Amino acid sequence: MMRRFRALLTPGEDGYIVAQIVGLPGCISQGKTRKEALANIKEALEGYLEVLQDLHEPIPEPDLYEVEIEV
Repeated sequence: MMRRFRALLTPGEDGYIVAQIVGLPGCISQGKTRKEALANIKEALEGYLEVLQDLHEPIPEPDLYEVEIEV
């Protein structure tokens, strides 16, 4: 089964790009470039999901909702 996850990219204090998966606590990585950060977070996500599967734990549903706000 294919699942989609949302990655949040933010600039780190050290000039790296920090990537984290929304709704999966501790699933975080970084990279020197956006491309590297995305590759690294994909690898981290695969490992995270593998551990959940090994532990017979469910994949948490994100508790984040996106809304548009006009100002």
